[in-house]
Formats: sequence, structure tokens, C-alpha cells
Amino acid sequence: MTTNEENILIDAINNGDTRAYGQLVDRYKDLVYTLALRMLKHREEAEEVAQDTFIKVFKSLDKFKGDSKFSTWIYRVAYNTCLDNIKKNKKHLNNVAIDEFTFNKLETIDNALDNIIKEEKSVLIKKCINKLPEDSSALLTLFYFEELSLDEISKIINVEVNTVKVKLFRARKKLAVILEQYLQPQNKLDYGKG
Repeated sequence: MTTNEENILIDAINNGDTRAYGQLVDRYKDLVYTLALRMLKHREEAEEVAQDTFIKVFKSLDKFKGDSKFSTWIYRVAYNTCLDNIKKNKKHLNNVAIDEFTFNKLETIDNALDNIIKEEKSVLIKKCINKLPEDSSALLTLFYFEELSLDEISKIINVEVNTVKVKLFRARKKLAVILEQYLQPQNKLDYGKG
């Protein structure tokens, strides 16, 4: 549900207060840009989509019913705007074969990640997420970095919660394959020559 502060902001924008609209953009610009960057993989496109998102939010603000969080609604607008951009540009997904994945690999990766400093871990994971297809990187970003619930994500991408669980599981498997490629050199011991 929308907070009272968000309701006041929405009412002010609907009444023509441009400063209130500026506050709304300031509050959500980083979230929208991050999602767009994860899905589109290019800064310029992400910036353009973020701008388009806020134009769409402004034009359709009166359609927001308040039956979900305002941030969830904005995420959904951003997600759909990214999908429109992808379709328009007919981008090809960078798919990772799931059959390369095993549960043992995921466990090995989790153990290796425990040995990496938290900040390095976050940078590594973000770098690997950027190599995933747009939909997978968006899901992982929303769930792990933005810490949205499965229910909130299902509203954003307009699918059932169980479908979100399946998509998230597949995205994690693809991420595990990519992470393994980054971590393999660290797992091998050099015994020297001779």
C-alpha cells in the first residue's frame, strides 16, 4: 500500500506541482536506472529508458490505484519500458546453457564466495549478473539487491508468484554457471613445476 507521504506527493503532482514531481524522480531515479541498466546492459539506453519511464509515470499517475506499493508500480512501468526497448531493438539474449549446472557447483560457488570480502562479492555478482539475459538479471536485481518480495516481483513483471519462483531459480542456475567461470582460477592450487 502507498504511504501517506507518497499519497501527498501524488496528489501534489496531479495538482500541477512540478517540485513534487522532481521529488518523485529523485526518490526513484536510482532504482529505475539500476533495473534498466541490468536489463539493457548499456548506459545510454538505460538513461533513455529511465527518462521514458518517468514520462510514462507522470502521464499515467492518475491510473495508479494504490493497491500495491508505489515503488512496485514504478518498477512495473520501468520493467515494461525496458521490454518495449528490447523488442524495439530486437536484441538477442546472451543465454547460458542450464545443462552445465549442477547442485554441487552451486555449493562450491557458495563456499568460494564466503571467502571473498563482502564488497568484492557484491562487485563480482553484479558483474556476472550483467552477463545474464535481460529478464534474468532484472529478476536477480529485484530480489537480491532491491530485496523485493516474490509477490512484489510478480506484480512488476505481471506473472504468478510460482512462475517468479521458477524464473528466479533458473536465473540463479545461469548465474552459478557464470560465477563458476570467474571463480575457477581461484579454486586451483599451483603446485609449481617439477
